[in-house]
Amino acid sequence: MGVAPVTTQTPDHQHQPAAGGQRAAIVGTGFMGRVHANAVRAAGGRVVGIVGSSRERAELARAHLGADQAFATLPELIDSVDVDTVHVCTPNHLHEPVVQVALAAGKHVVCEKPLALDVAAATAMTEAASSAGRVATVPFVYRFHPVVREARERVRRGDLGQISLAHGSYLQDWLLYPSDDNWRVDPGLGGPTRAFGDIGSHWCDLLEFVTGDRIDAVCARTATVNQRRGDPQPRAVATEDVVTMQFTTAGGALGSVVVSQVSPGRKNRLLLEVSGAQATLSFDQENPETLWWGGRENSAVLVRDPDTLSAPAARYALVPAGHPQGYQDCFNAFAADTAAAVRGESPDGLPTFADGLRATRIATAVVTSAVDGSWVEVGG
Repeated sequence: MGVAPVTTQTPDHQHQPAAGGQRAAIVGTGFMGRVHANAVRAAGGRVVGIVGSSRERAELARAHLGADQAFATLPELIDSVDVDTVHVCTPNHLHEPVVQVALAAGKHVVCEKPLALDVAAATAMTEAASSAGRVATVPFVYRFHPVVREARERVRRGDLGQISLAHGSYLQDWLLYPSDDNWRVDPGLGGPTRAFGDIGSHWCDLLEFVTGDRIDAVCARTATVNQRRGDPQPRAVATEDVVTMQFTTAGGALGSVVVSQVSPGRKNRLLLEVSGAQATLSFDQENPETLWWGGRENSAVLVRDPDTLSAPAARYALVPAGHPQGYQDCFNAFAADTAAAVRGESPDGLPTFADGLRATRIATAVVTSAVDGSWVEVGG
């Protein structure tokens, strides 16, 4: 996938989105590219170009993603059409070079997580976005479930009391069998941590987003259940299938999380439960229309109802109660808030490169702890 440096100067008029909506370029032709393209259009934008690993791959995906044109490289795209925002949906090892090209050209950026393979690269990307004065966001989209916003608001106003415990899991089964394979399995393409970097990062982001507290130290163990993958020529696997992690937070809470990509029957089960002195909340991403809320005397299941949710949560409840919202709706809301930030607004809770850097720091601490068998401070 071409990411050679841009040599032309970007006209000033390209720094502001067109009146009809954001002009987006998408780098990457896979599943996430399609999700991003749908979200851009739902937010009133237009996919003006797509870049693939080759021009032919980009052209094959162009119609499916609803893009105006296909290109072999990002510099070619930027030189050919007006672009406001570049969406980076490539394999992880390409995130940094593609983002740096986009920022050097004066573009706003949306980059898939993990932001980078290591802290140094994630730091460089975050600093480059800040220096360029560009909006740079990371799709931690589970923040955009209305009941997650409700949970966050209740914690903010003190309804839980002092938080003492947080725990949960993120479970999938798409890599259950040795014949299941993907580029993420290769540490050269996906990074040194797979299960945690890919989905555990979402869980940690959701915990810190809802509670406003930060994980400050971790103790982790990892396991590679399938030591070899691939068909017909299996190869040795160097990344983990399962992670268990204990942690402490800056606010004094204890916690644990189990992350797995080999749990039969679990498709995308992110579960977060937080307990305080007064109440407990529980959110299950596979049942995103409800939030469990419990106290000593009683408990209740809160429904995603725009008429009863707090204002920060109701903002994301697009349809009446009983009409389900889901993953793509979260992504659409994320894209809409990113577009609002590009227009100069300041949407509450928009995940930025700083959050992506934060996730990289936690993932790095997990890898270090698993190797050393010790508690590791997250830092940053």
